Amino acid sequence: MSVEEARSEQTTYLKLRCESIPTNSEEAFNIPTIDISRSFSGHLPDRQAVAEEIHSASASFGFFYLASHGVSPTSCSKVLEQAEKFFKTLPLDKKELLHLRQSKFGSGWEPPQYTSFYGDVETKEAFNFTFEEDFDKTGGDGKWVNLDGSPDNGNMWPAEEDLPGFRGIIKDYYSELLELSRHLFRLFALSLSLPEDQFDSVTTHPGTMARMVYYPAAKNPKPLHASKDEEIGVGAHTDFECFTILLSSSCPGLEILNPHGRWVSVPPLAGTFVVNIGDFMMRWTNGLYKSTIHRVVNRSQEERYSVPFFTSINYDAIVETLPCCVSAENPTKYPPVRAGIYILERQNVTTKDGKGYMEK
Repeated sequence: MSVEEARSEQTTYLKLRCESIPTNSEEAFNIPTIDISRSFSGHLPDRQAVAEEIHSASASFGFFYLASHGVSPTSCSKVLEQAEKFFKTLPLDKKELLHLRQSKFGSGWEPPQYTSFYGDVETKEAFNFTFEEDFDKTGGDGKWVNLDGSPDNGNMWPAEEDLPGFRGIIKDYYSELLELSRHLFRLFALSLSLPEDQFDSVTTHPGTMARMVYYPAAKNPKPLHASKDEEIGVGAHTDFECFTILLSSSCPGLEILNPHGRWVSVPPLAGTFVVNIGDFMMRWTNGLYKSTIHRVVNRSQEERYSVPFFTSINYDAIVETLPCCVSAENPTKYPPVRAGIYILERQNVTTKDGKGYMEK
């Protein structure tokens, strides 16, 4: 897939959904909350019951709250604290040393208004990072590669004296999320009536990117469904990978385009993550699972911080429609793509200078 094909695929889908918003669709729409405590049971029927809830949410909404996930509340609070420290206390000259224009993989510091998904001026500021060997509690398989298939990592970190403990706290949080994501992959396999280990072979050295994001308080707050939102944190888009696990501060801002074509707020729910389906899962399932369009608009006078974890697979793996999702009546809608190259080409069309960029 070329850069032009990646750009065309994304913009066509966004235009189809975002520019055809009806004015008379006010149907009730609620994001389900899925308690996954039973999925840690040794009994398959318990795990299957949770998988069925995931199937329902993925096929209808593409979004759900994840409760009883097992990730330490301390890890969550610490990583949000570090996000605030990075954006509020690290001097600009120190951030410039980490500018993502220096990384072809989209790692590092992303200043406000540097990227755009849908032509909006985006007010958010971000710090992007990806897998490192000591982030994986399993030790990995030693075969990790970056987006382009090379062994180059590309992460850039603030000096320890500038932000003491910053990388270590990110490492601890990333490790817990990586463990959770592998657990969720097994539930997704069950949700599709596949062997529980269906995705194990493509998650041995997953590329999985993550980021810290800062959304400034609104200068001119406007309510949801205002005629024009002038302060877009992140414009309308879908996520590139398999699924996203989102942690955020208490300030709302995430909005999804519901099946009725209306923007709906997805406020933070204490103790939960927000999980949404990404493009790879949509391609695997031939469109059965929905990679839902979403954006972030901070409408309040409170600052918002978030840490999305873009769960991916091994970057050297191929994403191809699963046989169980293809039939004579429903042929595949998506050609096979190599995971890393697809992400690289999708992210490169969003920056001012064509360098790497993350997602949300």
